[in-house]
Formats: sequence, C-alpha cells, structure tokens
Amino acid sequence: MTALLRALCADITTLAVDAIVNAANKSLLGGGGVDGAIHRAAGPELLEACRKLGGCQVGDAKLTPGFRLPARHVLHTVGPVWRGGGCGEGDELARCYRRCIEIANTSHFTSIAFPAISTGTYGFPFADAAKIAIAAVAAATEEPGSVEDVIFCCFDPDDEAIYETLLAAV
Repeated sequence: MTALLRALCADITTLAVDAIVNAANKSLLGGGGVDGAIHRAAGPELLEACRKLGGCQVGDAKLTPGFRLPARHVLHTVGPVWRGGGCGEGDELARCYRRCIEIANTSHFTSIAFPAISTGTYGFPFADAAKIAIAAVAAATEEPGSVEDVIFCCFDPDDEAIYETLLAAV
C-alpha cells in the first residue's frame, strides 16, 4: 500500500508526527532556515545529540529524539547544493528522501513530515525539487509496512499549491 502523500502549509516544528525531517548542513550543528528553527524549537538537547553523530554526508540521514518538539524524532538529512543541475543534484536529493523513509521504516514510524530540502539557501529550483521529492517518496513507500502518512510541509501557500498540483497527478 502506498502512503498517503499530502501537502500542508505549516510550521514543521509544530507537527505531532513520528518524525520531522531537518534540512541540515553536514555538521548537523544547526544553521539557518528550517534547520535553525528546528534546533530552536527542540532545545539545547538536540544540539548535544547532534554533536555525538559526527556529522552527515549529502544524501544520508541520521536520527535523534525530538526533545521539546511535538514530533517524537528528527531525521537530519543533508541535501545537495544546486550547481546548475548537471552535477547529480537530482540523484543526491532523491537519496535524501529515500534514506529518510528507509530509517523511518526501520524505526516503525507511521508518519513523517518533510520540508522542501535544498530549496532555500542551497538554491535547488522549488518545482524541480518537489517533483523529485514526490517521486522518491512514492517509490520508497510502496512496500507493505512502510510509513503510512507523509506530509510535504511548506512554509508558503504558493509552494503548497505547487505540491498539491504535482500530487494530484500521482
């Protein structure tokens, strides 16, 4: 059974799901955008937990508790920096989503929320990133026992509309 994939315009730090995904940098020690917001909302315990993880490579993900967040866990993934599209960025981005679903499945999570990975400071074109995200997540959740509820959490209503249009075609 394929998971329910949906778009939602919200602050990802307010979602009560099994895991939210953090669009992190390689250090995992906080930054700007969604990364900084998640670290602030989770509290200093998240930074301490991340220090013990030894960083993360592009396309991989690592799991921590959610601490003060409504989400029970945080999956930290490092997306690619956009370099024009000819350097494997799409494959790297898809790997982020697949790896998060893989860890969520191994952890027996039923719900997960993703931000738009790599579309902020890393410059990935939003609509292209959304297409990649939906395709990767749809394929990764086809197996029985997979995550059941996937939220593509958008900060802006226009971004939510892009996801909704793309999801209607799936």
